[in-house]
Amino acid sequence: MAEILVLVDHADGAVRKPALELLTLARRIGEPSAVVLGAGEAAASIAATAGEYGAATVYVADGAEFTEQLVVPKVDALTQLAQEKGAAAVLVTSSGEGKEIAARVALRLGSGLITDAVELEAGDKGPVATQSVFAASYQVKSTVSHGVPVIRRRVPRPAGPGSCRWARSRPAAGAGTR
Repeated sequence: MAEILVLVDHADGAVRKPALELLTLARRIGEPSAVVLGAGEAAASIAATAGEYGAATVYVADGAEFTEQLVVPKVDALTQLAQEKGAAAVLVTSSGEGKEIAARVALRLGSGLITDAVELEAGDKGPVATQSVFAASYQVKSTVSHGVPVIRRRVPRPAGPGSCRWARSRPAAGAGTR
């Protein structure tokens, strides 16, 4: 089975939920391998959590550069690992940092980048991503035609009335209108 690298997004010693979702998606297209960068003392517990969610292998790299610099050390590490291991795909969350890392890794690998993927499946020529486009009016299927696919997952929005977390605001008593 082909190795799928999943960059594990974490904060304050805990894995963020979108990274766990990526590990689950990775199992559909290959053998998931978690990449944990700059976790410090929490690396062991983050690696254990990644294993619980299906990571067959966990790669851990730590150092001051991961916390002192922005994204470049993570891009360097992820690119090197993808090249050395012959990864079939690289999956990254859609966080602000993840967006930057995914674009730079794809560029360095000379590969294509699929953004805002909502679903993944195995295809004859590599992973096939489903993307929701035009304000979720249509769904399209995309593949990368050259290089190691770098895929950034979009976190789906709640659907339907009443599923949104926002509360309707009401004017305060005595507030005027203009």
